[in-house]
Amino acid sequence: MPRTNPAPPAPGGGLLQPTDRLRARGGSGQERLRFTEYLAAKQLKLTRQRAAVLNAVFSDGGHFEAEAIVQRLKADRARVSRATVYRTLELLKECQLVEKHDFGAPQSFYEHVQPGQHHDHLICERCANVMEFHNERLEHLQSVICRNFDFQETHHSLRIFGICSKCRQAAN
Repeated sequence: MPRTNPAPPAPGGGLLQPTDRLRARGGSGQERLRFTEYLAAKQLKLTRQRAAVLNAVFSDGGHFEAEAIVQRLKADRARVSRATVYRTLELLKECQLVEKHDFGAPQSFYEHVQPGQHHDHLICERCANVMEFHNERLEHLQSVICRNFDFQETHHSLRIFGICSKCRQAAN
């Protein structure tokens, strides 16, 4: 779902740009093709169970837990084991169709990623709301830091923990 709240000004100027989370139901054929090709390279097949997990993962946007996929498939009466869900999520992560995140909760969260796109996260420590943002100046600064340390970046993840405005207002 697209974010509707305007982003606050970033410290030092510029805007934090909330990311758009538009998803086609069931993902695109491009994701299915990419996953099928990845599986073939590993000499694996796109089984009915893996396809069910793939469809559940790409059925909507946002962050999700593996157990939510297990429950969704169970509600849909799909015959997919919990182990198959976790193994398929790992395969999706390996072929860079999903990312796995640790937001400070006991369980991990996953999200669908678009190739070549990146965003970072603000995590509320009270309500666990996760807000996504992208800032080109911040991305540039991270590249400068890597150059200054002669460090070749492969990927990065920025997570900022704090208290969201709704939780701060509720506390007053």
